[in-house]
Amino acid sequence: MTETRNSKQYDLEDRTLAFAKKTRAFVKKLRKTVANIEDGKQVIRSSGSVGSNYIEANEALSKKDFIMRVKICRKEAKESRYWLQLIDTQGEPEQEKKRKDLAKEATELMNIFGSILRKSK
Repeated sequence: MTETRNSKQYDLEDRTLAFAKKTRAFVKKLRKTVANIEDGKQVIRSSGSVGSNYIEANEALSKKDFIMRVKICRKEAKESRYWLQLIDTQGEPEQEKKRKDLAKEATELMNIFGSILRKSK
């Protein structure tokens, strides 16, 4: 039982890391407009924060601490989705597809963290 739980825990750590890395790769390829530079900075911060707070949640000192960290993960995933929606891909189909895929992943992460919260109460 513990092994399965730990495996899922590390799968989510890997998944949040992959989300942050894919977000960074996406932002690197954006056209450098004033808005994209600022929105890109924000989405890089929030996407990285999802995984870092999940790692912190796994090292929580109490159940209350765990729940608070997971809430932050969900909030940062939601914020990432917001910034991704603001980014202008300027009609480039490949970039637009990547933007939508990242926004979908942010939504899925929000749902996962929401489920963890419901089960933790």
